Amino acid sequence: MAVTIKDVARVAGVSVATVSRTLNGHSNVTEHTRSLVLGVVEQLRFVPSSAAQSMITRRTHTVGALLPDLHGEYFSELIRGIDLAARARGLHLLVSSSHGDAAEAAAALRAMNGRVDGLLVMSPHVNADFLWGNISDDLPAVLMNTRVAGGKHSSFAVDNHGGAYAMVRHLVERGHRDIAFVAGPESNFEAHERLLGYRAALADLLPGSSEHVLQGDFTQESGFRAGSQVVALTQRPSAVFASNDMMAIGCLSALNEAGLQVPHDISLAGFDDVPVSRYVNPSLTTVRARITELGGLALERLASTIEEPDRITPSHQTLRADLIVRQSTATPAAPRGNSS
Repeated sequence: MAVTIKDVARVAGVSVATVSRTLNGHSNVTEHTRSLVLGVVEQLRFVPSSAAQSMITRRTHTVGALLPDLHGEYFSELIRGIDLAARARGLHLLVSSSHGDAAEAAAALRAMNGRVDGLLVMSPHVNADFLWGNISDDLPAVLMNTRVAGGKHSSFAVDNHGGAYAMVRHLVERGHRDIAFVAGPESNFEAHERLLGYRAALADLLPGSSEHVLQGDFTQESGFRAGSQVVALTQRPSAVFASNDMMAIGCLSALNEAGLQVPHDISLAGFDDVPVSRYVNPSLTTVRARITELGGLALERLASTIEEPDRITPSHQTLRADLIVRQSTATPAAPRGNSS
């Protein structure tokens, strides 16, 4: 039969309450009693019940993360950052995805209430009313890349607008005057900010030029479709800026299939700097979004809020996005037509 806390108390000759206080690190236990109880715990190989401890401490030592998706290198890197920080804090991680659906996001948040000590939330559906309706007032939460500013929840976001602006500036400085942009999902906060950065850079750096926006959804497949559209144009742009790396890689495949050489025939750039971007051929010029750092910082803030809720005031931090120049962008050789 499994050893219980009553067995430990009986062998140690102390009360069950004393064993409980010892295991939970209370200071009102003498050093002699602490050593005695811990010795019996080791002797009997007693494993405390996490459920019982949670009832006593009101802590589950688990944090939840709601993400829009779990597929792809972006979310792998984000979860890696969260998980590394959680392990360093001795916390377990419970991850759920909304799959871009508001009802699923709400259901996931409500399901986590009472099961976790705090929440990390990244969702295109998040606003003040959504949070109020689906997260209890006493549950700490930290937001990542959302549209909610101010309020009682701390937030972290990548400088998506600034990163996109920097990429367009890089392409203009390379000599490009016709730059196509592959946009992400219309409801996505990051995609929206990157599109605004592209438009702002065109207005400032190429006044009077026309924007050329192709629609994507952050997947390689949509990048391939966008690349195929570029190939079919009578007057091709000299550069394509995809608003994430996975679409850029899909676009690269379409360009290669059409016999176009990157960057000799057309330059190509992405956003995020997921690990695979440096290993494709040619290696991808991109914007480093500090994805792993974003997850780690958000988890650290959440853990601090859980431990000291009265001392941590909400703050809102923007992480800089850095231009990473690799082999896929170059000076355009000549104006492009549709001839090969």
